This record gives sequence, structure tokens and C-alpha cells, in this order.
Amino acid sequence: MTAPGPPGVPGAPGTADAPGSPLTPGHPAGRRRRAAVAVAVALACLWVLATLSACAPGRDEPVTLRVLAGSELADMQPLFEDLRRDTGITLAMEYQGTVEAAASLASGRYRHDLAWLSSSRPFQLLLKEGGRQADAPLSTSIMRSPVVVGMKPEVAQRLRRATPDGQLSWADVADAAADGTLKYAMADPRRSNSGLAALVGVATAAAGTGSALRPQDVSCDRLRGFFSGHALTEDSSGRLADGYVRNAARLDALITYESELLALNRAGTLRTPLEIVYPKDGIVLSDYPLMLLDPAKRDAYDRLTSWLRSGPVQQKIMDRTLRRPVDPDITRVPVLRAPLGNALYFPDSQEVVERLLADYGSARSGRAPRVIFLLDFSTSMRGDRIAGLRATMDGLGGADDSSSGKFVRFHRGETITVVRFGGRVLDERSVTYTGAPDLARLRGMVAEDRFDAGTAVWSALDHGYRTAADAVAKDPGRRVSIVLMTDGESNAGMNLDAFLARYAALPPAARAVRTYTVRYGGADPRELDRAARATGGHMADATGQSLLDAFKEIRGCHE
Repeated sequence: MTAPGPPGVPGAPGTADAPGSPLTPGHPAGRRRRAAVAVAVALACLWVLATLSACAPGRDEPVTLRVLAGSELADMQPLFEDLRRDTGITLAMEYQGTVEAAASLASGRYRHDLAWLSSSRPFQLLLKEGGRQADAPLSTSIMRSPVVVGMKPEVAQRLRRATPDGQLSWADVADAAADGTLKYAMADPRRSNSGLAALVGVATAAAGTGSALRPQDVSCDRLRGFFSGHALTEDSSGRLADGYVRNAARLDALITYESELLALNRAGTLRTPLEIVYPKDGIVLSDYPLMLLDPAKRDAYDRLTSWLRSGPVQQKIMDRTLRRPVDPDITRVPVLRAPLGNALYFPDSQEVVERLLADYGSARSGRAPRVIFLLDFSTSMRGDRIAGLRATMDGLGGADDSSSGKFVRFHRGETITVVRFGGRVLDERSVTYTGAPDLARLRGMVAEDRFDAGTAVWSALDHGYRTAADAVAKDPGRRVSIVLMTDGESNAGMNLDAFLARYAALPPAARAVRTYTVRYGGADPRELDRAARATGGHMADATGQSLLDAFKEIRGCHE
């Protein structure tokens, strides 16, 4: 049977080619007729091809786009053949850590058409710092995943039992890390967005303002306790997950993208799946923006983003990568139906990010800080005042279960020196916190009931600087700070001017140690403020707030 052709094409059904007609071979009219048929068939084929091309969805001029991509996006590779078939677009991916890629983009050292990172925020901050906000490229969110905590179920249950509502927070994670009962894995925030997002989340929770971090919110390092539990790191979230599997026996938790944790659980490589914890004090969400770097590729960019955000492709992305679709109409798979809770703001200042990273780098140096407490044990401290001091030291030892208290408590590896003074230095004792017995020793230091007549404030501070000078000489890279608490005016020993003269004669490393003064009772605020400022520190006033809150205000201050 002859296949039907387009209307009007000779040779189609109903055309007469009987023998003896003018169309028989050799007849001149037949030759002309056959030539006409050939032309008509050729035109018909062109018409069919044009029609098929016009009906092919999304087909356009083939193009290859060079993409600077976050290393986390390697799991999208299996979808790219579908992309090429459906749209004619081929993606040539070059993978880097998001934080490093942001620095490359901000410097202009790239030869890419697009950038596809887990977050554009580090890049945007660098542009803002350079006064180039207007240079921010066109950006489209493709999918979402929060940075959360995967915990061994028994660890999560233990921590939940200590909370009033059974919900865990970043403060609970920091508290457990500080007392040595939680060891976690987290990617290096200097290179990986998952690590940076976790660091921002914890620091924002520690600030307790409910808004984006400001420079004053990170002027003191309140994450030392949290950092003390950081037992494994890698440059990327993918390598971190692999490292966790290898070291799961010695770790309690993994801080990374929700999608990485769910994929790890799905793979079945862990003895027991991790419990996903969404900290109640908030999370930082990554939205995987696709950014247009070369405006000449705008048409291909639009085709690509339309394809990636289409319903069928969003479904494939969710099923394959366990990231959340940007399309709210797509039904989430069961493991993605948990509410995200409170989304935290990313800082609006590169200065804040750099300070957080500096604190992280200092903590990773392996040198835990030392704090020298100069505590007034003059006779005026008897009664309620000494009771308040002892309760304050207990609070810093972990008894304060407030969110702020959990962030600023003493932590493993920290050395605490207590110098008691009255009209003279009464004694000096130090403890390095490695466990509960060390906290008991610390409580014993302030439980002494021996008080002394007189208040030699500046002689005590001079003694503190001799101790500090010895500490920095023995370990030059260690952070040392002094906290001076008194409830009265100095009436014994050297005066403030004499102390300042002796301070000025100290070696530079000792002079770099800062003093933070705490005004309690009838202490002279002018002299305490002057002394603190002269050393680079500041005064906290406990006459308008609790002594514990005054100590918490300066906790973690070194610079």
C-alpha cells in the first residue's frame, strides 16, 4: 500500500498512471510530469521537516555553556543528558567550593558563561565590599536545602531529655560540645558553603537578636564552646559525608545540608540512620541560584532556567538529590515534609563574615584560650555579694541553662586561672577544663571563706599581667585575657597611674592582653573604665544588671 502524501502531490492515491496514458515512460509529457513530481516531493519533504522542527518542544540552536559550579552540584550530572536532548544545551561544569568560587567571581578571574552555586550570598557580600553591588548578575533560584544537624538517635534523645519542650537548638549543640559530650563533623567554612552557613546559623543564634549579624554582635568570640566539639572537617560537603561514614564510631553528629543527610540515610552505609534535627533557633537556607555572567548568553540562560524550574524536572531533582523544589505545587516526598522552622538572615557585612572565620581559624589552631579572673575577696564581699559571685562562676560552669548561658560557658580545653585578692593577693590557682572534676575544683576556688581587709585593685591587676606575660611567653599564639571584678574603690597597694606606668613597660605580647573590668557594688566606674580602655578592653557594669549577665557580656572577648 502506498503511504498517503501531502495534498496535491502527484503519486498520491487517486493519481492515474495507467499504461498508454501521457504519463507512460518515454512520453515527453511523462518526463515533464515526473520532473514536476520530483520537485513537489522535495518541497513536501521540506514542509514536513519544518513542521516537525516547529513542533519539537524547547528545541533551539545547540549551545554549550561554561558553568562555574559548587562542588555539591556534581549529583546533578545525570540530568544533563535530558537537558541536552530537550533543549540543545550542553553544560560544561567546572566544580569549586562555593566560598572559593565566590572569591573567583568577585575578582573577575573566570571564563564562564554562568555560575551555579549553593548560595550567592558570599559573592554578593564581596561585591558590596568593593562597592560593586550594581554588578550583581541576574540570578534564579533552582532548588533549596537547609543546613541542619544529623545526630545519632541516642544522642538526640539524650539531649532532648534535658530540654523543657523536647526541641533542640544550636545552643543545646554548643552546650553539649562545650562539655565534651558531642563530637561533630562540619565542613571548613573558609571553603565550603555548608560550613559557612552552619557558622552563621550558630553565631546568629548566639547573638540572640533575631536579625542579621552586625559587627558588634561578633566582637567577642562566643562560639569557642561550639568549636571545641568540632572533631572532623573537610573542604566540601561531599567529602565530609564520606569522612563521617569512615569515622562514625567516634562521632555523634554531622552538620551539613539536609539533602546530604537524607542521601546518606538512603544509601544505607550507616549502621543506624541519622536523626535530622532542625534547630529551633533557626537555620540558614541555600537556594542554589543560577547566575548569568555573560549577558550574550541570555537566551540560552532563559531556556535553561525554564527547563530546570519546570514541574517534571523539579520532580526529578527532588527524587534524585533530595533537595526541596522551588515550585510549591509539587508534592514533597515524605522525608521532605518536615517544616523548616525559622529561617535566619545571612550577614549584610563582609566584616562580620571575616570575623567569624578568624575566630574559627583561631579555634582550629589547637590553642585553647586562657582567662585570668582577678576576684575581689575583701571583707565588703561577704554575704550576698560573694553568693552572687559563686552563683556566677557556677553559671559559667554550665549551671546557666539559658540560651546565652549555653554559648558562653566554660569549655573543654580552656584554662581558667583564679586570683583572689583583698589588701594583697591572697592566692592563685589554675585549672584546665577536661571534665566535671575540674569544674568542682573551680567551684572550690571561689568557695573559700577567707576574706581580707583592704582592696588592692591595681596591685592585683599588676599581678595578673605578670601571670599573663609568663603565659604568652611560654605559648606565643595563645589567646589570654584578664577579667577584673571588684565591689569597691582601691584603698591599698599601688594606684592606677602606677599600674599604667608598669603596664606600659611590659613586652608587646603582654601589653596585647586585654583587661575587661566588672563594676560591682560601690566600685569606681571611672577608674575601672579607664583601666580597661588603656589595655584595649571595656567595662561591664553589674550595678544595672546581674553579675552573671555582666560576666556573660565580656565572655569570649580577646580582641
